[in-house]
Amino acid sequence: MNKIPNRQAICQVLMERAATDKDIVVLCSDSRGSASLTPFANTFPEQFVEVGIAEQNLVSIAAGLAKCGKKPFAASPACFLSTRSYEQAKVDCAYSNTNVTLVGISGGISYGSLGMSHHSAQDIAAMSAIPNMRVYLPSDRFQTAKLIEALLEDEKPAYLRVGRNAVEDIYSEENTPFVMDKATVLAEGTDVLIVACGEMVKPAYDAVGLLKDEGISAGLLDMYCVKPLDKEGVIQAAGKAKMVLTVEEHAPFGGLGSMVSQVVGSECPRKVINMALPDAPVISGTSREVFDYYGLNAAGIAERVRKEL
Repeated sequence: MNKIPNRQAICQVLMERAATDKDIVVLCSDSRGSASLTPFANTFPEQFVEVGIAEQNLVSIAAGLAKCGKKPFAASPACFLSTRSYEQAKVDCAYSNTNVTLVGISGGISYGSLGMSHHSAQDIAAMSAIPNMRVYLPSDRFQTAKLIEALLEDEKPAYLRVGRNAVEDIYSEENTPFVMDKATVLAEGTDVLIVACGEMVKPAYDAVGLLKDEGISAGLLDMYCVKPLDKEGVIQAAGKAKMVLTVEEHAPFGGLGSMVSQVVGSECPRKVINMALPDAPVISGTSREVFDYYGLNAAGIAERVRKEL
């Protein structure tokens, strides 16, 4: 069982690269511990900025550093980064087209029992609505590392969301297929295409196995690149299946399901079902308890496919 959360994978890559690239700067809003970035702060104090609990300042300072030629990674809880500093993300990062990577930590319902104030079930919709802003939800630690390496090679703004807890490995150090802004095909199927992102990819992957045992052919796309959405990948995979099912740790509006529905509806019409969190404050509990309650697990995904087919 993997015990390394995606946020720790981010720190590892940044530390490896910061040793030789002094332009890399990490900023936190009193969140270095939550973001697993304390090792970076201790090792590279001159490349670390602590702004305190001031998310708006966090984003604006990061944008200013980018304009000075730095490569800032600004980390803060996704629930605050995507709402409290929304204007700064829109104007200072996206509109100004600055090389800032916004890292939303403890995304989705990672904070479980802390309730709606600490959940980020709207961030995909909000950040995707900003022109120039890219949105990524990597599925495991290996894909997260690949994504960070790719983001270090370009100079465009991006929002990256990771959960708080370690997630089971989907890939491996030796086998992590990755093409920037292209979905990873984890399975091909003719009955249903499942499109998932972030922490929902693993239960979707397990659901594919359950369905296969029952003679149901399920395809699966790991859509870590929610924006820009891999439209070509969706069209090709959906064209082979009878229906499409999307799975996301997000509200039912404006997220992955809405984006996939737009593409499928216009390019290869067929039924699209969206599995997501409810349009209501979610129940209190650990991530696993919440996912199980709403059927966002392997058994729940498989059951929904059976029902719709």
